[in-house]
Amino acid sequence: MIFVFASENKGGQSLIARGIVTHAEAIPKKRGVVRQTPRVNVSIRRTTLAKLPMGRRQLKPLNDWKDGRPGTELNFKFYRQATNKIVSISDEAALFLTKCF
Repeated sequence: MIFVFASENKGGQSLIARGIVTHAEAIPKKRGVVRQTPRVNVSIRRTTLAKLPMGRRQLKPLNDWKDGRPGTELNFKFYRQATNKIVSISDEAALFLTKCF
């Protein structure tokens, strides 16, 4: 299962859908570049659209990084560094996001 967020930094509305990864392929590293972030292309089959918002506005107040709450985990992983990314989340965080559908 995958949760799809449209980048708020690029005008997206944050959590938009849930789906299944149908294909994943690593993008080869560039020669001569010492430090590179691993990159991957993914294909996703959407299974449902989000009905409730879940983004920076909802997660920003959850900033006590040691409180163990699933919303805090999401805030830390998504918004601490504002870049497009693929991250793994805990089962608790996935259950937390499921409430938006």
